[in-house]
Amino acid sequence: MHHSRLAAFVMDCKVEDIDAAARFWSAALGRAMRPVDPDSPTYRELEAKPDEAMLLLQQVDHDSRIHLDIEADDLDAELERLEALGAKRVAYVKRWWVMEAPTGQRFCIVRPQRGPLEGRANVWDGEGR
Repeated sequence: MHHSRLAAFVMDCKVEDIDAAARFWSAALGRAMRPVDPDSPTYRELEAKPDEAMLLLQQVDHDSRIHLDIEADDLDAELERLEALGAKRVAYVKRWWVMEAPTGQRFCIVRPQRGPLEGRANVWDGEGR
């Protein structure tokens, strides 16, 4: 048995100045910018309520787009569950899986981002339900 839920909407930004992009989205969405994490220089986070998905900006080399992250307490079990639904593996990057939905959108499976998932997320048995 494992847990998973929507973790974040990630705005992939093909820009030279990620701070300018963060200032734009902060103003556009009315969300304050969180302090910059020195360990993640290509990411910026906008504030979200505890029960909302995180809002992240990521500086990238590919075309700009928005993708979502699914956080799971068992990445392998979530990978298998989503593959059984028709998703395909694209790549394992650092600590997460990049996936492609049967409909063509990219998304990631990541470790829990906001604390333990038990009692706060979907519960999946070994049969994917």
